[in-house]
Amino acid sequence: MTDYATIKVQLENQVAWVSFNRPEKANALNAQSWKDLKAAFEEIDANPEARVVVLQGEGKHFCSGIDVSMLMSLNQENPYKDEGRKREYLRRVVLDLQAPINAIENCRKPVIAAIHRGCIGAAVDIIAACDMRYATEDTYITVKEIDMGMVADLGTLQRLPKIIPDGIAREMAYTGRKVGGKEAESFGLVNKAYSSQEEMIEEVGKLAIQIAAKSPLSIRGTKEMLNYSRDHSVADGLNYIATWNAAMILSEDLMKAMQAQMMKTTPEFDN
Repeated sequence: MTDYATIKVQLENQVAWVSFNRPEKANALNAQSWKDLKAAFEEIDANPEARVVVLQGEGKHFCSGIDVSMLMSLNQENPYKDEGRKREYLRRVVLDLQAPINAIENCRKPVIAAIHRGCIGAAVDIIAACDMRYATEDTYITVKEIDMGMVADLGTLQRLPKIIPDGIAREMAYTGRKVGGKEAESFGLVNKAYSSQEEMIEEVGKLAIQIAAKSPLSIRGTKEMLNYSRDHSVADGLNYIATWNAAMILSEDLMKAMQAQMMKTTPEFDN
């Protein structure tokens, strides 16, 4: 896997471990971080050896969101004097920042967020784009943009209400209050809150290996269907899966899985 300036990627047992790697800055995301995040997930998506992704943070915190210095520089770096062109430029900046988070959601492999301590601002946008979220009990999750006089614009307001009850999502977005790990577990923002980071990483690693042992073709199709069905009607989802399986179901993976069940063995699938 490629070495990135602000993100560490390790591939072990078909699991890609992706780590925010600016611990001295609480893993705040500077301009290079956004580029690295997008490139890393595009590389993982294309790598057949990687079947599952675990996203974590080095150091004391998962991720403290966008680097404030980068936020302050956005208007200063605007090359235009005309107001219309200024606004068009800023819109392009926002879309460019959305792209790395979209790359997480669009990655064909399941992405598991392993969250400890601070998960702030843009980090909430990021975990909302993951397939599953696990946390430590001392985690605190906050939609910080409201306290900065901003509207969250990288996916939190679009994805969070589809993960947790609408009223809770609105409360988090309107108040910016800190939601602890156990509370996040209680309303489904995280699947489980663990007593320590070590326990969380151990259990998430086991889950990732369990998923990696399944048919990669089936896992990719399942993620495609879940994401599609979230954003479409039941009828649209049923029509799509009928077409998908007409193309994909008669694979070697199906034959291997059926033979393994009959022989009571564990199937081994190609990447």
